[in-house]
Amino acid sequence: MDTALGFEPHRAWLRGLAYRMLGSQAEAEDAVQDAWLRWNGADVAAVQNPRAFLAQTVTRLCLDRLKSAQAQREHYVGPWLPEPMVETLAAGDDPALAAERAADVSVAFMLALERLSPLERAAFLLHDVFDCDFAEIAEALGRSPAACRQLATRAREQLRSERPRFRPRADEARRLLDAFEQAIASGDATRFKALLADDVRFVSDGGGRIAAARIVVEGLERVTKTWLGFAGKHPPPPGTGFERMRINGLPGLVVRGPDGVVIQTVAIETDARQHITAFYVVRNPEKLRGL
Repeated sequence: MDTALGFEPHRAWLRGLAYRMLGSQAEAEDAVQDAWLRWNGADVAAVQNPRAFLAQTVTRLCLDRLKSAQAQREHYVGPWLPEPMVETLAAGDDPALAAERAADVSVAFMLALERLSPLERAAFLLHDVFDCDFAEIAEALGRSPAACRQLATRAREQLRSERPRFRPRADEARRLLDAFEQAIASGDATRFKALLADDVRFVSDGGGRIAAARIVVEGLERVTKTWLGFAGKHPPPPGTGFERMRINGLPGLVVRGPDGVVIQTVAIETDARQHITAFYVVRNPEKLRGL
C-alpha cells in the first residue's frame, strides 16, 4: 500500500480530532504530522483498519501533549481561549452544516472540554463527535470498552448544557455584525447595551502578552463599561480592517491592522432574540499567527 494514499483521506478528520483535544490548530497540525511519520514507518500492509490505527496514534500523541499543556495553563495569565478556527461567512452557508460545526467547535464547548479529564475528553470526542466504537476507543486509551463507555458518559453529563442552542444564519449574522460595528464606532453606551443580554459575558485572551481583561467580565453594565472603556483607551489605528467570518462556528470579526497582521478575533454568541450573550476575544499574538 502507498503510505500517502492510506493516510491522506484521514488527514482532515485527524486534524479535527487533534484540534478538539488540544484547542490549538498549530499543535493539532504537529500531532497529525507526528502521526504521519509513525504511519510512514509502520508496516501499513498489516493494518486492517487505517482510521482506527491513526485515531489511536493521534489520540495518544494528544494525551502526551495535554500533560505539558495543562501544566502551562496553570500559569497562564488571564482567561484561556482556544486558538480561533476561522471560516468564511458564506452567503449560501448551509444552516445544518453551520449548526454541526458550531456544536462541537464553539468556544463555550471547547472551554467545557477543558474541564474534562484528558481521558474523558478523548472518550467523548472519539465516540460522540467522531463516531468511533468503544472497541476502537479502548485500543486508543488502553482501557476496557466498559471503562471507556463510563468515561464518555461522565463527559456527556458534564457537557450536556454547553453546546450553543442558537445558531444564526449567515444573513442574521451579518445584521448582527452590522449593528455591533455601528454601535462600537458610535461609542454610544445606550446603543451598545441594546445589543446585549442582561447576563452577557466578555472573555478576552491576551496571554499576558498584550492588553486584555485579566478576568471574565459579566453583566450588562460591567461588560458595556469594560468594552467601551477598552475601545477608548486602545482605538484601532487608521487603516484597520474588519472581516466578517465564522469563528469556531459563531458569527465574528477578524480585525487586521494596516499592515495586514491580525490584531484580534471576536466571536459572538447570541440568544433566540439575537441579543449577544457572550464575546470571546483572542488577542494573544501567538494564537493569531496562523491567520
